Amino acid sequence: MADPVPTVIVDDLNVVYRVWGAAPRQGGNSPVDALRRIAKRESSPVRREVHAIRGVSFTSYRGDAIGLVGRNGSGKSTLLRAIAGLLPANSGTVYTDSQPSLLGVNAALMQGLTGERNIVLGCLAMGLTPAEVDAKFESIVEFAGIGDFVSLPMSTYSSGMAARLRFAIASAVTHDVMLIDEALATGDAEFQRRSEERIKELRGEAGTVYLVSHSLGVVRQTCNRAIWLDAGRIVADGEVHEVLDAYVASVK
Repeated sequence: MADPVPTVIVDDLNVVYRVWGAAPRQGGNSPVDALRRIAKRESSPVRREVHAIRGVSFTSYRGDAIGLVGRNGSGKSTLLRAIAGLLPANSGTVYTDSQPSLLGVNAALMQGLTGERNIVLGCLAMGLTPAEVDAKFESIVEFAGIGDFVSLPMSTYSSGMAARLRFAIASAVTHDVMLIDEALATGDAEFQRRSEERIKELRGEAGTVYLVSHSLGVVRQTCNRAIWLDAGRIVADGEVHEVLDAYVASVK
């Protein structure tokens, strides 16, 4: 059996956000105290640091489908964005064997253009030729389940329709590394089934898929491995059912 081929290596990654917020409140809570703080500008915004990813290290391989699980604010989406190269590391390194493709619920589509034009532009941007776009067009529309809406501007789509179209466009091409951030959360049961099948196909085509989803059932069905994050640190990394069972037990 051939040795597994690494696709992403995350080495002691740290990501820190710098945000503006109110200064910590000091003194008493009386109206006089509040007026004194205002007069002294004690409530002026100050810059704070949020350590979103803390010393994370792991390696993914071709054929892996990795579910990222954890509570809100645990660092899942931040980790995906760092792997995609959209967030700089404060320290540590991310190595990839190709440019990862990030698909999220907020992935950019041009609201003033029709679904048809977004499909064409999206596929061309991913490197397909016009002939390949023509060949895949109908299957993308069918997968997204948008029907006649394909000829209408994206601004008329529901959030679920837009999310389905994003996934259909992005998954029309085999990606070496595909990052999916809650893009499956707004689909119906049939779309969920087709999306799960497509993720399995991507794995079979020797790609690597990362999936952030609050639906643990989707993670169990589509992933062979899971990484559990908490406060920016890895709690567990291993076989998907073992990690998810431990995570579920921790939140009961």
